[in-house]
Amino acid sequence: MGSTRFPAKVMARFGNLTLIEILFKRLRQATTLDGILVATTRAKEDDRFARFLGTKGIPLIRGSREDVLKRYAQAARKTRADVVVRITGDCPLVDPKIVDAVVHAYLEKGVDYASNINPPTFPDGLDVEVFSSGLLFRMDRQAKDPSDREHVTTFIQKIPQIKTANVRNPTDLSIERWTVDYPEDLVVLSGIFQALQADPNVSWRTVTNLRTARPDLFLPNRGMTRNCGANLGTGQKLWQRARKIIPGGNMLLSKRAEMFLPEQWPTYFSRAQGCYVWDLDGKKYADISVMGVGTNILGYGHPQVDEAVRRAIRKGNMSTLNCPEEVLLAEKLVELHPWAEMVRLARSGGEANAIAIRIARAASGKEKVAVCGYHGWHDWYLSANLADDRNLDGHLLPGLEPRGIPRKLKGTVFPFRYNRFEELERLVQREGIGIIKMEVERNEPPRKGYLQKIRNLCNQKGIVLIFDECTSGFRETLGGLHKKYGVNPDMAMFGKALGNGYAITAVVGRRAVMEAAQSTFISSTFWTERIGPAAALKTIEVMAAEKSWEKITSVGQEVTRQWHRLAKKHGLNIQTMGLPSLTSFAFKGTRHQIYKTLVTQEMLARGYLASTSVYVSLAHTPGLLRGYLQALNKVFDLIKKCEEGAVPEKFLKGPVAQTGFRRLN
Repeated sequence: MGSTRFPAKVMARFGNLTLIEILFKRLRQATTLDGILVATTRAKEDDRFARFLGTKGIPLIRGSREDVLKRYAQAARKTRADVVVRITGDCPLVDPKIVDAVVHAYLEKGVDYASNINPPTFPDGLDVEVFSSGLLFRMDRQAKDPSDREHVTTFIQKIPQIKTANVRNPTDLSIERWTVDYPEDLVVLSGIFQALQADPNVSWRTVTNLRTARPDLFLPNRGMTRNCGANLGTGQKLWQRARKIIPGGNMLLSKRAEMFLPEQWPTYFSRAQGCYVWDLDGKKYADISVMGVGTNILGYGHPQVDEAVRRAIRKGNMSTLNCPEEVLLAEKLVELHPWAEMVRLARSGGEANAIAIRIARAASGKEKVAVCGYHGWHDWYLSANLADDRNLDGHLLPGLEPRGIPRKLKGTVFPFRYNRFEELERLVQREGIGIIKMEVERNEPPRKGYLQKIRNLCNQKGIVLIFDECTSGFRETLGGLHKKYGVNPDMAMFGKALGNGYAITAVVGRRAVMEAAQSTFISSTFWTERIGPAAALKTIEVMAAEKSWEKITSVGQEVTRQWHRLAKKHGLNIQTMGLPSLTSFAFKGTRHQIYKTLVTQEMLARGYLASTSVYVSLAHTPGLLRGYLQALNKVFDLIKKCEEGAVPEKFLKGPVAQTGFRRLN
């Protein structure tokens, strides 16, 4: 019932019968079987399934959800079986005559294992495997890999001197797909049973003839690969399911599997601690990547921050009254930024940016905004692409189309390039800009005097200057990066690292600007919850005690140096960029995206969530980074071979990672 790709598929109905009933009725016609047992799980979601089997008189046992091999061994012991015939429960067209043929091959040839899948020549969904209970118990004792324990018989390939036999069909029909892994498969099977008058005893050859007569019935699952589940982790299976019910698959572009490693990325996590992440299959990875997309400077699950959150929960997260923590957090942020006098809180970076723009427009009385950097998904920002849908290409996410953005917003937002003051100055003069909104620094540091010139320009023209510090905040100072350069804005936003993984963002600013919030409407229920401010207060306290900004900057500088060392060692041409604690590198040349994908693939195989960016946290210890660099050294060696003539695409096990914004098919 808990199938990742297609929940409750075994209870799907074909006429008056469920999938499992049809399979049971068909298997009872096999002359070689002494008994049939359903081996389901002890999971709560299978309680209904177990009760259903009981009402139908179908015998069952219940065992581990994840350890299917152990479940099979328990079934064999319960039945005292000498020979086990393995049938998967999502194949209602398994033919009893094929079952008998494979059993006879096993008995007559005196082998340890017989099947009709090595290689497959029958349609997918008619798979039969036969082996001794002794071999099954041996696999149960020796198999350690979670994949072997999930897929039951894959470990046989790792046992030396095993005698095997394979039953072949004269015509190779292995491309046909008659199993039920996805809803599309169910459409095909339903069409088959409907066309054949819902006959549960239909012969597989009759279905083959139907394929010739009615090929349209078999189109919905065309293109799906055989045994695709065996090659996909639980996370990838869930990702396929998610993309059918969630536009884009998830809520954040930066976490889409296609951005890292299409068809291979684990995608979902079961838990995270320090800088380690466990996927849905229980595999542990060291996260030497973007650490929650920059949210966890202190590492995942920091004990002091988590305890502060637990205390907040015990007190109650929401009520008709306000939580006092929001006042304490506002005071702390003003203390860290003496130029600021007032604070508004929100829960996401996009919200904070939208709040800041609304307040700044209300305070200045002007609509036109000059922007540099990435500032979220709201209409005000994406309207920059109404004039030219490539206007924002140089600001982190190329390919953003302004669909759904009112055309009347055209001509209200104008991008400018970083470190080009004269360009900004001309833009201000030409368009009558009232607000300048920019990241203090992302991929390159400001040229000498650049930020101060912008501050002076804003003073002269009465322009509201906003620094977006959602990413850069708390990375090199205890607070905004602008403190490092000694240039104060009129407003600044903080997010990501502020709550160490808990949702909290802040807009701080001068009173003369911030009080304009009272002349417009800015309000949201969940901006008043308690968890975010409680987490932020403790996070700031821990960062201050640890001097986290100094440590992560130092570590990031060392990682960057080591990347250059490895590149020089292997004769590779790379460039590095970003704040030291948000460091990244790129291979120069036309193959840069292929190589980036290859890095992710090979590092994942070595137990690392890693690409070409590292968002440093306190949990990134020297020992962990040594192991990471040793693994990366081997990957650089592989890339060097590609530079010397090897074809890099031959090393990739899937498509090249996506860049920028692109709608997924």
